[in-house]
Amino acid sequence: MRSQNQTITNASPTVVAMLEKEAKLLNIKRVVFFLLSVAALIFAYNQSELNFPLLLQQGDNMVEYIRAYFPPDFTDWKYYFSETLITISMGIWGTIMAAIAAVPLSILASNNMCPIWVVQPTRRLLDAMRAINEVVFALIFVVAVGLGPFAGVLALFVHTTGILGKLFSEAVESIEPGPIEGIRATGASQIQEVIYGVIPQVMPLWTSFTLYRFESNVRSASVLGIVGAGGIGVSLYQSFGSFEYQKVCVILIILVVATATIDLLSARVRKWLV
Repeated sequence: MRSQNQTITNASPTVVAMLEKEAKLLNIKRVVFFLLSVAALIFAYNQSELNFPLLLQQGDNMVEYIRAYFPPDFTDWKYYFSETLITISMGIWGTIMAAIAAVPLSILASNNMCPIWVVQPTRRLLDAMRAINEVVFALIFVVAVGLGPFAGVLALFVHTTGILGKLFSEAVESIEPGPIEGIRATGASQIQEVIYGVIPQVMPLWTSFTLYRFESNVRSASVLGIVGAGGIGVSLYQSFGSFEYQKVCVILIILVVATATIDLLSARVRKWLV
């Protein structure tokens, strides 16, 4: 007993020294991280050419421009409303298709489910799908399938698959391993492990992510029409091009109302499902 206490006493200075060294290294890392963050912010500030005094000086021009939007011209509001329904439909199908495709890809991109030689290529594929903007995909699909909403749906599908695949895989990597180990002990296959051990744990998060992306996709779909991918974006682009800002105002009002309605409905669906 004495020898053990003596050993601990003799080792204490060494342990204390090691802890002090680790604390110093941690403080140095924090200082370096802080300095690098400040340098990155300064660099980004210069690259972004931020000039808030200029914004204040030119504020009158912006006010005059906004005045051109009023009063709104509701002459074609029924047509704009029908185009908005097309835009919402594009968001619905682009999100549904992406959510379905993201499920297997998220499993393949999860470190706790697949080996590294499967995870890394899958993650790079998702990175590529996520990095390229929907407008670029829309241009590609317009060439392939022609003008119209279908090209927009495909563009949203590919880009959203990259986003949901990333989010879904992070949810999979945060699950508790216990249920999977229990199912594995019964001799279940890997597919059964996913169905009964993984999906029940991640379904609430997956649902929230999907609903959020649906809201974002409706907003994105309203822009895709600018490149001929259908929806209200076509009318928005034409109205801007012909300087019919009062019609643009009506389109923006309809989009705001539609987005707010979708947000309220999504919140209720989320409470009901999650």
